Amino acid sequence: MVKYVGKRTMTGLLCIVMALCINFIIIHAAPGDPIRLLAGTDAATPEMIAALTEKYGLDQPVHIQFIRYAGNLLRGDMGTSIYTNEPVAKEIMDRLGPTILLALSASLTALLLGTMLGIFCARHVGSGLDMALGSVSYLFDSTPSFWLGLMLILVFASTLHILPTSGMVDLRGRYTGLAHALDVVRHLILPGMSLSLTLIPYYFRIARSSVIQVMNEDFITTLRATGMPEKDIFNKYVFRNAILPTVTIFGIQLAFLITGASIVEIVFAWPGLGSFMMTAISRRDYPLLMGIYLIMSICVAVMMIVVDVLYSVLDPRISHDAER
Repeated sequence: MVKYVGKRTMTGLLCIVMALCINFIIIHAAPGDPIRLLAGTDAATPEMIAALTEKYGLDQPVHIQFIRYAGNLLRGDMGTSIYTNEPVAKEIMDRLGPTILLALSASLTALLLGTMLGIFCARHVGSGLDMALGSVSYLFDSTPSFWLGLMLILVFASTLHILPTSGMVDLRGRYTGLAHALDVVRHLILPGMSLSLTLIPYYFRIARSSVIQVMNEDFITTLRATGMPEKDIFNKYVFRNAILPTVTIFGIQLAFLITGASIVEIVFAWPGLGSFMMTAISRRDYPLLMGIYLIMSICVAVMMIVVDVLYSVLDPRISHDAER
């Protein structure tokens, strides 16, 4: 297992390096000039443009810029934002916490509810509740998260006045301690619901189809023929085999949701990394974009390693000894 994790770690590092190279090329090849956006259109002189271009090293060839960026990255320097003149690492860390909070809470809620509902429907295939939940899952699956967020704001904030419309905390409240934590939870409910309600259908359908498939396997029929109780069959054999696809989907979705929840963050003015990435794109802030994409690559690589390890824990048939 240790050797396998080491090999997967090396593969993950290689993927991160490849993603770093590709993102650097694509960002610098995209149309738009961050220096002209920074200088403005009213008083921008050629001398000012040239000075700013030289200041941020954009007058060098792309391969020289990449070598310089990679060298700084190896020393732990992710660069400085073109617009705020703040270290990129500080800018990202200030917004990574709220994004992880939102993504993790929404993903865990969707995982638990979707999986439980999928398992229940798989054990009651063809029932009225199974058909109703299947229809509702298709409805939420086809609903855009930003539209759902707006509807939740309209109902729970504008009409019922029981939940806040935007932000992460009440700036006028100045809460501390437990009151501050409860205030964050209140602001988290609506954006978390917007994300989780659109994610639940994935876990619901995957869990339902996986359980049905495993329950129809020949070895399950053999276990039933031996007289083993249905509860023991499900707990010892069906659940462990059927949960593997769900683990995979959870790992992938959580990794991408860390920087992919930008639309919901914009709707609810959530101070996270996703909405910050959209701002960086509009400003052509190259160092900041590279830092955000680097974080995304690391998240995906780490989650893939975690998923592979969980596979072997959940299913003893999966052995990594042969991969040494």
